[in-house]
Amino acid sequence: MSLDDKLDALLKQSQQKSWAKLSSEEVSHLTQAFLPTQSADTRSKAYLVLSAACNHIRETVTPPKNKGPEESDPATEAVVKLFAPPIRERLTETDNDELITAVSFFIALFQVDWQSAAVIFLEDSVFGSLADIPDLTQSKELAREIARLLAQASAHKPCRERIIPSDLQGWLERSSRQISDASLRSGSAVALVKLSRGTAEDTKGHTDTRSQPTPPSSVSEAELASLMKNLVVSGDDSSAITNAVEGLAYMSIEPRIKETLSKDTTFLSRLFNLIPRPKKNQVLSVLSATNTAQVYGITVIISNVCSYPPRLSQEQEQVAKLRQMANNSSSGLKSTKPVTDPLDDDSHVKGRCRKLVGAGVGDILSGIVRITDGKGVYVNVAKAMLGLVEDKENRGKLLQGGCSRALITIIRSFLPPATTPVNQVDESILGATQALAKFAITASPLHVFGPDQGSTLDAIRPFSILLLHPSSSLLQQFEALMALTNLSSTSPEASTRISKSEGLMNKVEFMLLDDNQLVQRASTELICNLIAGSDEVFDKYGGQEETAGSRSKLQILVALSDVEDSRTRLAASGALATITSSPYACKALYSLQMERHRVLPILTQLIDPTSEDDDTAPDPVLTAGLLHRGVVCARNLLTSLDDESVKLLIPDAKSSGLAQGLVKIVKSNAEAQNVSILQPTAEALKKLYDHGAVTL
Repeated sequence: MSLDDKLDALLKQSQQKSWAKLSSEEVSHLTQAFLPTQSADTRSKAYLVLSAACNHIRETVTPPKNKGPEESDPATEAVVKLFAPPIRERLTETDNDELITAVSFFIALFQVDWQSAAVIFLEDSVFGSLADIPDLTQSKELAREIARLLAQASAHKPCRERIIPSDLQGWLERSSRQISDASLRSGSAVALVKLSRGTAEDTKGHTDTRSQPTPPSSVSEAELASLMKNLVVSGDDSSAITNAVEGLAYMSIEPRIKETLSKDTTFLSRLFNLIPRPKKNQVLSVLSATNTAQVYGITVIISNVCSYPPRLSQEQEQVAKLRQMANNSSSGLKSTKPVTDPLDDDSHVKGRCRKLVGAGVGDILSGIVRITDGKGVYVNVAKAMLGLVEDKENRGKLLQGGCSRALITIIRSFLPPATTPVNQVDESILGATQALAKFAITASPLHVFGPDQGSTLDAIRPFSILLLHPSSSLLQQFEALMALTNLSSTSPEASTRISKSEGLMNKVEFMLLDDNQLVQRASTELICNLIAGSDEVFDKYGGQEETAGSRSKLQILVALSDVEDSRTRLAASGALATITSSPYACKALYSLQMERHRVLPILTQLIDPTSEDDDTAPDPVLTAGLLHRGVVCARNLLTSLDDESVKLLIPDAKSSGLAQGLVKIVKSNAEAQNVSILQPTAEALKKLYDHGAVTL
């Protein structure tokens, strides 16, 4: 039986409930499946078997209930017990083939279950054998595998602390400078990058660094970045390129590296060319292990280069200042302003994003979504797109590149069943949804979602999740409101579906009272559209009958028609103009006027902002939209009431200046003959004239 047949049999066994664990003979077969000489298909099967075996152990071995922090994990011990023997035994051999078998399997174990791999790596006998190999071997293949293993181990703090003081660090530095073997050079460089970046993270926040390990210093990060960038550009060795992409994925978190990569058009072109290109309407469903690693690394690089600094809330800014003060007090510094790299400010990020868009990153990202369905890749693509769409100038090219369709694909992959409560939805969906919302805010639904109305309607649920999710920031909620507002204007069906989203109306109505002016405006605009487009919302605001709930909702709209922000006033008064087509709503407004005497003065301010004598009151911008809404509301209110009710309103109509304001409109619009304004004005004036409020 061939090795592939044995792996197929193991895969089949691993899917059965009765599967116990791998036998020692099966483990021996598995260790040979990761050799560099094996085919990509064989290694892929082996990874699946190894992953299934480790997961099975971790699912079946139950940790003790009161396990202390210093106690070892029984599941990890079980994995070590199963896989450590073949590693230990082969590392004591002098035969290169046996050593390569051990190291290549060790690399795979780090990738699948790093906890157990780290325990084995830290054993004195294992580490001692690994440390001796570089000096004893002349095998280039074995040296490459040792470099790859150290790169895997260097991603974990306990292993870094063992590597850095040893001779292995010096060997990595020497290997990264030699030029005869590109694969060894790149693998060593990746290990050095992980040691450097990891140690920097380990010491972050520590005021006393004397006990902390010192990262490699003889090879600078600038040298390593230049080396790996050149390896990508040269394109001679596929293994070296894969290593270089991985290293740059780690290094591109640094602003200086981001700037360097974004300005190198040759590098960007070669990097993007590493992505397999499906033909139109073709999907590459299976990528090789090498391509999968490269694609993931490339998405990390792009997302790092395009990412803006996190937008902190006031509370988060205060915490950052306190933390900075604590750090400064120990170092004698006085500044309380958090340190931010100038190369990572908004203007630099915007510049980097524009360079990548010019290099065709939109086509690349949308193409990546077509060739893989990996969640890790999807998260990185969404993060990259979120940074790219921040600049409105980029959105047209990104839409042309199919980025909105790619985001829709990503969002669908993250969407749980419709019955899932919002607070249980994986927050990974928020970044992709926010990026799609930015498209939906500034572009027509046709360009974003295509001609199919179903795609537009399908976007309502993720936008609702973005608004309602407990992890959403205020910015995400604001952009969700704006996107939903645009969708609600596409059809009555869209408005109705939005209004029926569970918990959405309560959230939007609560946000009508938000202290943030932009959030208040966006929620008011959405309510305005929903009243106009959804019969259900129209009825709730008094379209069918007056209730305590509808009356309080109308009272809020009246109050919002008098706020300082003119666009909020425009939306609120627009909602009133629509709802007052119902006599029930007009009756509720009449009751509010008789109780509080504020409805008519606010309507007067809409049509004639100069009517109030209070010089300290804000002087709203008189726009045709506000005027039109004001006269429609006044006409609807006066013409829907019976004569007795209108008679009771006459004193307030006079004192508020409503009658004078309507007369002024007729005089100022007589020549223009604006029927849409003159007709409702004339109808309102007639009601007032019939009851002696005005003389013509």
